[in-house]
Formats: sequence, structure tokens, C-alpha cells
Amino acid sequence: MDDIRKTDLFENKNVTRAVVEMALPTAMGQIILVVYNMADTFFIGLTGRDSMIAAVTVCMPAFMFLSAISNLFGIGGASVIARALGSENEGLVRRASAFAFWGCLSVAAAYSAFAFFAKDAYIDLLGGTNPSVHPHSVEYLLCTVVAGGCVTATVTLLSHLIRAEGRAFYASAGIALGGVLNIALDPLFMFVILPKGREALGAALATVLSNVASLVYFAAVIVVSRRRGRSMLRFVPSGAMFAEDVPRDVFQAGIPACIMTLFENISYAVLDKLMSLEGLSMQAGIGVAKKVNMLAHNAVRGIAQGALPLIAYNYAAKNYRRMNDSLRVAVILAVLTASAAAAACLLLSRELIGLFILGDTPSLSFGAAFLRILCVGGPFSAAAYTCISFFQAVGDGKRAFAIAVLRKGFLDIPLMFMLGAVFPIYGIVAATPIADAFASLVAAVLFFRHAARLKKNSAAR
Repeated sequence: MDDIRKTDLFENKNVTRAVVEMALPTAMGQIILVVYNMADTFFIGLTGRDSMIAAVTVCMPAFMFLSAISNLFGIGGASVIARALGSENEGLVRRASAFAFWGCLSVAAAYSAFAFFAKDAYIDLLGGTNPSVHPHSVEYLLCTVVAGGCVTATVTLLSHLIRAEGRAFYASAGIALGGVLNIALDPLFMFVILPKGREALGAALATVLSNVASLVYFAAVIVVSRRRGRSMLRFVPSGAMFAEDVPRDVFQAGIPACIMTLFENISYAVLDKLMSLEGLSMQAGIGVAKKVNMLAHNAVRGIAQGALPLIAYNYAAKNYRRMNDSLRVAVILAVLTASAAAAACLLLSRELIGLFILGDTPSLSFGAAFLRILCVGGPFSAAAYTCISFFQAVGDGKRAFAIAVLRKGFLDIPLMFMLGAVFPIYGIVAATPIADAFASLVAAVLFFRHAARLKKNSAAR
């Protein structure tokens, strides 16, 4: 039987190579996740209807709320599992994986039920009050969140748990499978199977079916790995999954990830709502700009999430030097990636937005301007997000939570209203990079304080 607790990857391999080996597949998986989301926008953009683009844009926060749920249990569970592997606690791995799985499934089912019963009010709250937008948004919501919500949340959860055991490639391959399939199914459902005018529903159906395929893949990976003795993950529900403070430890690491994703969605919804008051062209423009900007953001997210198991494992094993080296490499890689993406967006903003909005329209011009503003915050966001992942990895929920709520919610939403009053339209968008810059500064201060305390405690021993 392979002893996955003493892997060369976690303990011996060159730190840069280890981080890249974990982060690269995770980043690619996150990029593909955005690409297939952008594919929906691309194919819907072929209709030439801003109302259809706005309909999918309106539903994004509702759909991404599923990520908040899966991150709560997935990142929280992954942190506990990786630390349990580092301290050679096989029983804790099993209890944590079972708790994470059933907790995620239960909360996702409750959210899907809420979305069904409150669908019209929910869509209106998210900015879908326009009569030409509302019915398409409701269709998209019912398909992706109500019918496919549990599947989507479980897919993301399993990718986190598999990655926690050091198998980043398999975790990312499942996400990539769903993304590629989604891109292939989009035009089939939107322009062949369903009648004209139902393109939003076609995109939703393609998304759900692709996630079902990813779920089947992950189930097969876990079954085969267990038979070969290469996985300790277990999903049998029992009272034992509440023992040893498993729920507390999962939530301590997972709540900051959940809150950050939740606040990102709330922030996005507020931004979309404010833009909907300015006009349909601006609402469509900000929707596309956010999706293009998410490409770099998700790549950075993947790098940080990929490094999390390495940091957690070595923290539990008390190999603090390797832990700090892993973080340093992850930060450098994330900031460089975000900086390159920001440069591309600044230079090619109109061309990038033009891939999704056809013709020289006001929505294209607004989208290009919004993208140039948003991308400036990328490097700052990369530094802040990587520090958040570090605190999640070592189980320091308070600091991770502080940075998460500061970055999204406490800063950017009030700034949207304040800057929007001074600089109409563009000030609303500028709130995001300003908040990211301040959050990265706070994250750096908190990390150095944590590192100094850890060094002092280690010397005292």
C-alpha cells in the first residue's frame, strides 16, 4: 500500500517544483472553469442581444454562490485533511472528508430549494427587473442552481479533497473535462436543439450536463484510488465525523473562503445592480469585463489553492522553513501571473471585449473601459488571496476571515457608492482595484506578524 503521508512531493521535492506541480494543474483547471463560463457569454453574444447577455450576467452571483458553499466545506476540509496527513492522523482524514461531503451536499440542497421558491424575487434582487431580461434569467437560474446546484457544488468539493492528498492533476482534470464538454455542448443546445430565443436556457443545460460528467469522473477516480490503496478519503456518514472538533476545524479554515466567495458575489450583484440603473449597455459591458478579468483572478486562485496542501502539510509536520518557502514561491508566481494578465488587458481591452460583444456598440466601449480599470487590481488581489490561503492552510481562521471581509464587502461596496457619487459610472468600477490594493497591504502586515510570532514560539521550544 502506498503511504501517501510520506510523499516526495510534500516533503522532499524542490519547493519551486512542488508548488508548480500542485499549482499549475489547479490554475489550469480554474482557467478552464472561466473559459467555459466565457464560452456561454461568447455564444450568447452571437445573438447580438444585450438582454440575453445581461440575463446570464444577472445569474452569475446566484450560480457562484454554489462556489461559496463548496469552498466552505472543500477548502476547509482540504486544510484539515492536509494537516492530518502531515501529522499522520489517518482517522481524521476519514472523518473530515465525510463531514465535508455531507455538509456540502446538505447546504447546497437547501440553497437550491430556496432559489426555487424565491426565484422571481431573487432575480429582481440581482438586477434582473428588466422585462426583456427577467424570464431568461429565471430559466437559467432554475436549470443551473435549482436542478444542477448539488452536482455543481459536489464537483468543486471533490476537486478540493482530491487535491488535499497531493493529486492536483486528477483534481484539475475533472474540472477541465467539464469545461471542455461545456464548450462543445453550448452551440449544440443553443443553436440546434432549442428554438431561437432560448439561448440562455441552452447555455444552462450545457453547464449542468458538463458538471454531471465531471462528477462521474471524480467518483471513478476516488473508487479506483481507494481500491489501489492510494486514498484515505471516506464518505460514509456517521457520528464519528463530528468527533475531534472536525466541524470546528473545517469551518475555521472554510468560513473565510466561503465568506470571500459570498462577498465577491454580493459585490458583483451590487455592481451589476448599480450598472443596471445606468442602462442596459453598461450592464452588458460590466458583465463581459468582469468575466474577462476573472480569467486572471481564477488563475491566481488556482495557484493559491494548489499551494494550500503543501503549506498545511508542512505546518502540521513543523517544517516551517519549507512552509514559508512554499508560500513565497506561490506569492511570486501569483503576482507575476496577475501582472502579465493586467498588461494584456490594458493593451488589448477592446479586442478582448470584442470577442463577446459584436459590432462597435456602446456596450463594447463601456466594457473595454471597465476592463482597463478592473485589471489594475490584479497583482494586489493576487498577493491578498495567497495570504488568505496561507492562513486557511494553517488553520488561522481569524486572520483569513479579516482579510476576506475587508477585501470584499467592508471596503469595495461602500466605495462603489462613494466613488460613484463623485465619478459617475467609472467610479463604481474603480472601487474594486482600490479595495484590493488596501487589502493586500493589510494581508502583508498580518502575515509578518504571524511569522514573527511563530518564530518566537519555535525558539522558545
